[in-house]
Amino acid sequence: MAKEKVRDFDTISDGSHAIRKFNLVDFLIIFILVILCLTCVLPFIHLAAKSISSNTAVMQRSVILWPKGINFDAYKSIFEDGTLVHSFIYSVGVVLLFTVLGMIVCTCAAYPLSKKRLKGRGFFTFILMVPMYFSAGLIPSYLLYKGYNLINTMWVLVLPLIYSSYNMLIMKNYFQSTIPDTLEEAAFLDGANNFQILFRIVLPLSLPILATLSLFYAVGRWNAYADNKYYITRESLKMIQYKLYQLVASAQEAQTATLSEAIEVTSTPEVLQSSCIMFATIPIILIYPFLQKYFVKGVMVGAVKG
Repeated sequence: MAKEKVRDFDTISDGSHAIRKFNLVDFLIIFILVILCLTCVLPFIHLAAKSISSNTAVMQRSVILWPKGINFDAYKSIFEDGTLVHSFIYSVGVVLLFTVLGMIVCTCAAYPLSKKRLKGRGFFTFILMVPMYFSAGLIPSYLLYKGYNLINTMWVLVLPLIYSSYNMLIMKNYFQSTIPDTLEEAAFLDGANNFQILFRIVLPLSLPILATLSLFYAVGRWNAYADNKYYITRESLKMIQYKLYQLVASAQEAQTATLSEAIEVTSTPEVLQSSCIMFATIPIILIYPFLQKYFVKGVMVGAVKG
């Protein structure tokens, strides 16, 4: 009986077990995972196919997952117009600055709060967690930013959101669960101060969480456009996602596709929308695979305990 119960598993050299045959539950789980993956991948493939298909094929609704009448007129119009290209370059600069400043602020908040020797640690943690649950609202925020002359400047897209209570909590938990106190005590005995310990010991050992939170900051800033909509009116300061929102909204209302007054686009609204979405999405897709291993590890380890 004992041999029959374990016949479905093989012991690997590292002590783990490999499944030799699947049962109904395994197939059900795999089926659900495949369906979930397809719900993410198929819409993206559909948009990519439409973005390089002919206007006629798209208007006839004959493009599903494979392009028809392949051409790159919509992408050519994007680069000839130049407004989306400028917004793209500007958005990359804002995202990089936002991510760097956000990580600095997050680290400066999380590291002290992870140390038991900090007096009043519970009080400071409570104060820094309040913004996670409560906010002043749109109108008070607008009046505050206006009072500081941030409206219609790049800084209104950077400074208000660089502190994230959620990211700080993840980093704090990671420091507590991963960096042993004995390691820092040994460094103190060797004459190291807090800054030396942070930059020479803690941060080099925290690459997974740094990569994870950097990805959180970058993707969050790249995809956000609400603050751009409320606080920015100058065309040169509008980020790529808000320009895309304006393009899609105008195309749906007027059924015309025009990037700017200088360039008239020959593509249909659907083709132009698809190409602009791809233009704004591809950079994140290209960057994510390089950070994926840190992303999963950082999130899981940071959630061990708090």
